[in-house]
Amino acid sequence: MARALAKKVETSTTLLEAAKKVVRQNGHSGLSTRDVATAAGVPLSQIHYHFGSKQGLMLALFDYLNAQLLDRQNAMFHDTTLSLSQRWDRACDYLDEDIASGYVRVLQELIAASWSDPEVAKVVRAGLMGWFDLIADVARQAEKTLGGLGPFSATEVAALISSAFIGGESLYLLGAEKKGAPVRQSLRRVGDVIRMAESKSAKR
Repeated sequence: MARALAKKVETSTTLLEAAKKVVRQNGHSGLSTRDVATAAGVPLSQIHYHFGSKQGLMLALFDYLNAQLLDRQNAMFHDTTLSLSQRWDRACDYLDEDIASGYVRVLQELIAASWSDPEVAKVVRAGLMGWFDLIADVARQAEKTLGGLGPFSATEVAALISSAFIGGESLYLLGAEKKGAPVRQSLRRVGDVIRMAESKSAKR
């Protein structure tokens, strides 16, 4: 029983990794379950067995990747050995890594698919709200440490930050940086603003 379960999990993970690769290469619209099965080296029937459909595969892929990255973000944002500005710098580093790994492309493809598919929207929205809630918690901590966030509430700051990163991902994929829009550099500059606020707070 344990061996069969382990084999099932292994095959499922292999299929999800293959799906990530295919989506990164072909996009959501160009994804075929046959291509995923071929990339994974398993029969097509295994996709239907594990996920039921192409949609089920994509939703499972999002959950699979989002869980990994949310765990990473949780660990980083709750690392008390890092200052707030250092955590922001690390978040920008993660963005670079996520672009390189293909996660950003997968996420943006799923966001686009969710506009016309309520089931996809439900899963993607829940995943993104988990990230939003994490950022809001960090903003509340920053509010105490820095003595306020100006006219913004912690949830408003979280809305701005999540929009900045998701929008930045879209602009990057659209090639805006190559056309002169310093998307990621601008995000990193926010770290400098946080450092200024930290320095001001320390002098009080």
